[in-house]
Amino acid sequence: MKKRIGVLTAGSDSPGMNAAIRAIGKSATQSYGMEVIGFLDGFEGLVHDHTVKPTLSGILTAGGTTLGTSRGVPEETLVEGQVVDMSDQAVETYHRHHLDVLVCIGGRETQESAYRLMQKGINVITLPKSIDNALPLTDTTIGFDTALGTATEAIDRLHSTAYSLHRLIIVEIIGRDSGWLTLGAGISGGADVIIIPEIPYDLDKIVDAVQARHRSGRRFSIIAVAEGGISKETVEFFDRSKYVNQMYRSGEEQAQVEQQLETIENRLTGNTVFLANRLNLYTGLDVRITILGQLLRGGAPSATDRILATQLGTTAVSLIHKKHFGVMLSCQNGEIVPVPLEEVVGKKKPVPLDHPWIESARQVGTSLGD
Repeated sequence: MKKRIGVLTAGSDSPGMNAAIRAIGKSATQSYGMEVIGFLDGFEGLVHDHTVKPTLSGILTAGGTTLGTSRGVPEETLVEGQVVDMSDQAVETYHRHHLDVLVCIGGRETQESAYRLMQKGINVITLPKSIDNALPLTDTTIGFDTALGTATEAIDRLHSTAYSLHRLIIVEIIGRDSGWLTLGAGISGGADVIIIPEIPYDLDKIVDAVQARHRSGRRFSIIAVAEGGISKETVEFFDRSKYVNQMYRSGEEQAQVEQQLETIENRLTGNTVFLANRLNLYTGLDVRITILGQLLRGGAPSATDRILATQLGTTAVSLIHKKHFGVMLSCQNGEIVPVPLEEVVGKKKPVPLDHPWIESARQVGTSLGD
């Protein structure tokens, strides 16, 4: 009897997802005689049993995902205005189609939902997708290389207008929890200041860097800032607030205040407009903001992402043939290796403060705001 593979793409879209679908489909059918079923719109398709035969021809170069995607997860499905756990329905769909394995392509939330489904007794394999490279235990992820190229090109283009009009231009780049994309694009695009979540910035240091350039005759500056960038004063304020909360409150009251502080902190994190206003006030320069946002998710995947997605997809099918499940496929030192899902979930991948990229940025005179 043919092995049957279910495939879905979940979370935000990313260049290279189609290349992964193609690799899984072609490898499964042509090399192993397996059958592949696609679920539409991520876990929503699994919960509601919306299936399709995946299109494999002509999708290698296409951005996005032919299967569609969504941010919904089985354990928190919106039904008639209420959030309901539909994990059991997802498992029922799996068994209804007599699947041998479910392959999930996605980011952190996707890995966590796949792990929960695995705990309910189904076989899963996941592929890492994240344009900001935020998944742990893998060197890189599907979509990162393409997004890095797009962000770099954006900074390249902004240089000419910043130079011509003597402006300070702030480029906001996706990356709430980690600064891989902003750091990489900032270095390759020659940004003068790079702000990442891992290094809280000191506004005075940024002002000094910009004014030093101005005094030397370079009357423009480019600042690459991750959407999760945060100032030192904000971090210190919330550290003090949390300390006082722990000292003088307990139990339910402490938990409520902690949650309120976290909500406020999240609102202040990545406030690029606030940063721009302060820089305008302290430098007197014309400050403009460019938010790249979802632009970074679009377009055809780079050659590197196509190769990575193809390797991940074909390796997934090879593991399915060997009945090796419960893993995320990881790129480590150029090789694709399986990592147990329980080692992935609940973890992040910040940029290490001693990473060579950070050292290189400092050595070429780039300010990191600290």
